[in-house]
Amino acid sequence: MSEHEPRRVRVAVVFGGRSSEHAISCVTAGSVLQVIDHERYEVVPIGITSKGRWVLGAGDPARLAITDGRLPEVADEGGTVVLPSTPGSAELTVCEPGDVPHAIGEVDVVLPLLHGPYGEDGTLQGLLELAGVPYVGSGVLASAVGMDKHFMKLVLAASGLPVCRHALVEPGAWESQQDRVAAEVARLGWPVFVKPARAGSSVGITKVNGPGGLEAALLEARRHDPKVIVEEAVRGREVECGVLEGRTGAPPDTSVVGEIRVDQTHEFYDFDAKYLDEEHVALDVPADLRTEVADQVRAMAAQAFRALSCEGLARVDFFLRDDGSLLVNEVNTMPGFTPTSMFPLLWAATGLDYPGLVDRLLTTALARPTGLR
Repeated sequence: MSEHEPRRVRVAVVFGGRSSEHAISCVTAGSVLQVIDHERYEVVPIGITSKGRWVLGAGDPARLAITDGRLPEVADEGGTVVLPSTPGSAELTVCEPGDVPHAIGEVDVVLPLLHGPYGEDGTLQGLLELAGVPYVGSGVLASAVGMDKHFMKLVLAASGLPVCRHALVEPGAWESQQDRVAAEVARLGWPVFVKPARAGSSVGITKVNGPGGLEAALLEARRHDPKVIVEEAVRGREVECGVLEGRTGAPPDTSVVGEIRVDQTHEFYDFDAKYLDEEHVALDVPADLRTEVADQVRAMAAQAFRALSCEGLARVDFFLRDDGSLLVNEVNTMPGFTPTSMFPLLWAATGLDYPGLVDRLLTTALARPTGLR
């Protein structure tokens, strides 16, 4: 670069992580690395291994794709990347075993493409706040609340938004208060969905058709999170809406509404249906909805975004019941982000293509300060 050429914005793309959604985070990162405007942005790919070590990645999208059913992962090789510990200095350091640590330069913004705990749940956001480094997406509070299905429902309900009936199973409750827990779940009616409270991508979720399957489902959910939530099964359609942070002081922008349709091959929209089976799943964008229903979904999505104090982006998922009423299912503060994921498809149908969406997220993050706001 000559002295007269403008410096490219330096973006640290962070992916992988310690959660059960490690592979999906890698797929998301590979997709973003393919489309990001390399004339405007200089990318520093940083992978986090499944054990939590930060490594300087190669940034090869092909290595981050699902190939023949094989899920990608961050290889535990190379030097360890260290974030700055002093606010105002965004210089990254790489520590190689047996060598003197060396700086690899400052970054202007971090794009944290992490799903699940230890990344999407406010932990990474807190680290970046301490370092004073701008980043894409929601802050500590919204990320933490959005990750925890129990507290998310409490906040949404307190803001006047309808949510499905549910029961919380706290760590150790099944062993010490089995009758009480079983009775609370039974009051929801059968079937129910048993879920890890702080996980995504349908990992660890079981549909339970009667009391006999409850204990096994709780044990499966607790493989991913000691805190479990049990939700009623809602009859109806699954619709989703994308939300982007508006300009300062302006309300958030909402996308067209999409619908997920899964055939009888899958009992519900599970992990395989989301990522490995394109034949039996359809994403209708836009959804076939009456205008007034779509408008209501978009208004409620914006309300949910504000209720959690979200920033940057979110995907809000709904149930449209057979009687025409809507329930907010979840708010995803870092939704799936491959070109075939619902969030980019929604915005493409709204008029913002995938590269433009990435650019808008980075531009929004660069304009926002860290710290209290």
